[in-house]
Formats: sequence, C-alpha cells, structure tokens
Amino acid sequence: MARKKILFVAEAVTLAHVGRPLALARMLSPLAYELHFACAAGYSQFFPNGSMQYWPLHSISSEQFLSALAAGKPVYDVATLQTYVAEDRRLLERLRPDAVIGDFRLSLAVSARLLALPYIGLINAYWSPYVAQQYTVPAIALARVLPIALANPLFRAVRPLAFALHSVPLNQLRRRYRLPTLPYDLRSLYADADQVLYPDVAEMFAATSLPANHAFLGPVTWSPPTPEPQWWHGLPQDLPLVYVTLGSSGQGELLPLILQALASLPLRLMVATAGQAMPEAVPDNAFVAHYLPGERAAQRAQLVICNGGSPSTQQALAAGVPVLGIAGNLDQYLNMQGVLAVGAGRCLRSDRLQAFTLRESVMQMLVHPGIRAAAAQMARVFQHYDVAQGLLAALDRVGARAAGGR
Repeated sequence: MARKKILFVAEAVTLAHVGRPLALARMLSPLAYELHFACAAGYSQFFPNGSMQYWPLHSISSEQFLSALAAGKPVYDVATLQTYVAEDRRLLERLRPDAVIGDFRLSLAVSARLLALPYIGLINAYWSPYVAQQYTVPAIALARVLPIALANPLFRAVRPLAFALHSVPLNQLRRRYRLPTLPYDLRSLYADADQVLYPDVAEMFAATSLPANHAFLGPVTWSPPTPEPQWWHGLPQDLPLVYVTLGSSGQGELLPLILQALASLPLRLMVATAGQAMPEAVPDNAFVAHYLPGERAAQRAQLVICNGGSPSTQQALAAGVPVLGIAGNLDQYLNMQGVLAVGAGRCLRSDRLQAFTLRESVMQMLVHPGIRAAAAQMARVFQHYDVAQGLLAALDRVGARAAGGR
C-alpha cells in the first residue's frame, strides 16, 4: 500500500509549538507514512536526518508574539493571517497531504478547508470551550496598576470581551474566504478543526459535553536533542537537586533573581536558559547550560521550577516530580490550574516574585509528602495514555471522513 503523506505544521513562536509536533511525527513509522514538517527557519538542529522532509514557513517572531501577550493585544492582524493563508496554500497545493496536523498555526483552519484537506488541530485542553476555567489575571498592565485582589475580578469581568476582540481578525479572515463565522470567543477559533487533539490528560482538565471529534491525547513530552554539558555526569549527589528552566516563553530576566535567591539553600541547581543569555553571576550551587535533556533532568530532580507552561510541567509530572510554576502569561496560569487541581505543585506570580517567598516555597515543597505523592500519582495517570495510538486513531478518523466525502 502507498504510504500516507502527513504534513506537520508548527507556528514557531515558542519552542513548545515546534517540539510537540516533532514528538508526534517521531511516533509515526516512515515505512507507513511519508512525513513532512513545516515551520520557520532556525530549528534545523532539531530535525533527524532523512526521516522527514523540512519545509520553511514564515511565522511572526517570538519577540512579537510575547510582546502581544504581555500587552494583552491580539497576536495576529488580518493582513498577517492572509499572508499565512497564501503561504499555507502554496505548500498544501504542492504536497497535497492526506492529513495536515497543525500546532497553533491558526490559518490552517482556513487554508486546509479551502483545499478540502483533512485538518487535525493541537490545542491544550485549557483553551477548549468545553473545559471550565477560573481565570487569573496574567502579568499585564492591569496587574501592575491594581492589587491582585482587585485586578482578578475585573479581569474576569472583561475576559469575554477580550476573547471576542482577539477573535475579530480570524473571523474577518474567514469571511473573506466565504467560510462561516465562528462564535466570538477565542477558544472556539482555537478548537476549529476536523479533529481536535488535546496534548493533556482529562484527569487534570475535566471536560463536559465533549464533541466526538475532540479527544485527550495524553502528555506529549519532548526534549531538544542537545549534547549533555560537561558537568552532567559529575553532579554531586549530597543535596536535593532542583531543575530550573523558564523556557523560551518564560521570564528570562527572572533567572538571576532565582539563582541568587536559592544560592544559600542546601540544594543543587540544574539550570537551562532555553537559549537565552547566560546569567552573569552563577552561584556555587548552580550548574548552567543553554539546553538540557529536559525529560532526563526532571527524572533526576526532586523539584522542577519552570514558567508553568505545559511542556516543562508535563516533563516533571511524567517523572513524578512536583512543579513550582512561576507564571506570567495566561497560558501558563491556565496550565498551572490543572497542576494545582491535582495537588502536584504550587504557583507564584512572575510579576510579584520575591526572593523570600521563592525560598520558602522551595524548601516547603522539598519536604511536603502530599505534593510528592500527588506528583507520583500523576506519573501513573500519564502512563495510562497511549499517545501514539491516539494519534493513529485520529488519522484513521480523518482518513475515513475524507474517503466518505469522495
């Protein structure tokens, strides 16, 4: 039988949106599937030789993306989205894949439909319109000018309007291509695909009235293929080991504060800068590298300190290790709600971070048996999910639907 042609498309505004589809692509046999991967330039070091074909695809810069998040503004305007659709269509027409799998490439909801190609969208469950949330004001201007106790209820009151405003450019784009307008709720546009896969577990993000074309895939963990630093095998084993990574969408400027706050504590720090600048002052108890094998680092640690996003928290919980999330943007707060709901971590605000509070939280979490037991329970929950099988089932479903439409 001819191999099915699968195109993975990543909106490379953060490393997570590249890493997840890469992890999924590696679960598919090249004997059964002809694999293609499209994303912005700059990630060639992460692609295995020969197993898939890489295609360059423009994305806005990470700086532009993170700046819009920090300002609480829509990430994309209509002109940018229309440029995306044009570029998507050129690639889709050239490849004519049997299925397109996109991670945060919102234009695919238009471009794949225009060519009648089966489209699978990856979104975190906490962005689903079928998962209830208690929203926390992120690190935006509102949180800087008001006490959090006042900013939170105000943010929750205006949140539906903000989500509607963020939906305007995407719905304008849909109307230009004579596609139906979707509800003016950003979550509905994120969840617009033939099949929607959540790289999460239902035990952390309970859903109600989930449609048949939505499914929990399970945790999709990925580590960049990077060499181990020289100090990796010589780490002292005499003190608790804490893995610190703020990720590519983290608050890099907080790393010096974190290192100095923890410098005097009886512990060792493994630190990954995720490609950001090395801190000028590194305390004696810290070992720093640009990138670390995150899954193995989490397995070695007794605690993971991260930005609260799903990639690092899933690595930690898969290893049965508690998470201290230092959250900034809304995505990170929403993800940490799931971690807090199962009792496997704690969350601190990036815009209110103080050395004393950080030290106190770290020392408490290292000795708290309930948090460690909850993290260990989540590791067992994660093991019940067969991500590869879930991906294959989704491909079968869109394949059957496409065959039925011919």
